[in-house]
Amino acid sequence: MRSLCASAVSALALMATPAAADTLIYAGSVITDADSEPTGPKVIVVVDGKIQSIYEPGAAPVAEWEARGTERIDLSDKTVLPGLIDLHVHLSGDPSGEFWRAATTPPEYSTLIAAKNARITALAGFTTVRDLGSRTDQATQSLRRATAEGIVPGPRVVAAGRTISIVGGHGDVSGFTRNVNEQLASGFACTGPVECAQKVRQASQYGADVIKITATGGVLSQQGRGLEAHFSNAEMVSIVETAQSLGLNVAAHAHGARGIEDAARAGVQTIEHGTYIDEDAARAMKDSGTYLVPTLMAFQGIKGGLGNGIYTPIVEEKIRVVAAYADSIIERAIEYGVPIAFGTDAGVFPHGENAGEFALMVKGGMSNQQALASATTVAAGVLGMEDEIGQIKAGFSADIIAVDGNPLADVTVLEDVDFVMVRGRVIE
Repeated sequence: MRSLCASAVSALALMATPAAADTLIYAGSVITDADSEPTGPKVIVVVDGKIQSIYEPGAAPVAEWEARGTERIDLSDKTVLPGLIDLHVHLSGDPSGEFWRAATTPPEYSTLIAAKNARITALAGFTTVRDLGSRTDQATQSLRRATAEGIVPGPRVVAAGRTISIVGGHGDVSGFTRNVNEQLASGFACTGPVECAQKVRQASQYGADVIKITATGGVLSQQGRGLEAHFSNAEMVSIVETAQSLGLNVAAHAHGARGIEDAARAGVQTIEHGTYIDEDAARAMKDSGTYLVPTLMAFQGIKGGLGNGIYTPIVEEKIRVVAAYADSIIERAIEYGVPIAFGTDAGVFPHGENAGEFALMVKGGMSNQQALASATTVAAGVLGMEDEIGQIKAGFSADIIAVDGNPLADVTVLEDVDFVMVRGRVIE
């Protein structure tokens, strides 16, 4: 009996962590990176989850692989390109104005929602995501492991875990009676440089890959203190310096211009949203090498809910205030010379619609090439993974998608992805 149980456990382990099969991908055309034109027909060899080589059809090495009976995927009528990267998602949540769900949803359910959304996101062509905040301590960290091991189909996950905020600010719990607020509090709100440094260390202890802070007020939280700076300069500097000492970067939710400027001067790596970015804020970002992650789809999503009873009056008021500025974020960033990386805030709008961001970026003034680069080579650089993802290149992770048409001529073709492979595993 003991031997049988051991065998059963071993069998289950093998089933739970499927290995990536060696594969030959026959591509009608390949865009190796956003700076390169489509190549014409190629054969991509994938071994152990990585791109081993790229050959012309009929090349001798291809015939050798074929003779071995290597699995073949026919994408000969498609354009094959690197998997896309979204630097701002919330996989453990779905769109809702019902803030009270925070008091009724157990963490286990949030983890299941995250698994559902991971598959949806991957099928949309996004093979790597940076998850910037969940309501539970371990939902996205667990998902990160599950997708890496192939237990759950989904993208590579870079996880922030809990968001660090000021007490009662955006990212903390608000909108309930005092005793409920206290029961729901995440424990990641802080006051003063010392306590804020401690929260960064705690986030690192819980497995954060990146630190997420709410540097300013926010739109969807149940507090109406405006959208300017929340943390003091000393607090933000403490957060960034502590994170850097642990080898972690900081992503800062920031709407107001002075809050953007303060966060950039403190040394955050990315500004999320950047609604009121102005010349002074942009100068601080350029001086610090800070990227803008504009999340235009989030603004579209929340504007669509206005007047439908979805949001509380205090939230509706904030949405109306930011709506007038959201459409010109890209235009202002380009004017001021701020580097732009791709991120959507999926979870504020439905997961799987992430690629709608591309059309909004182009509408704002970016070229098709710049928009595609923002979600491949640029985003990979933000993650420090520029030697691993964002290109179809020998030695890189086999994160590969296929579409009809040429996204360098019309980036909206990325809204309809026909094939997805993550780490050499096909997402079906």
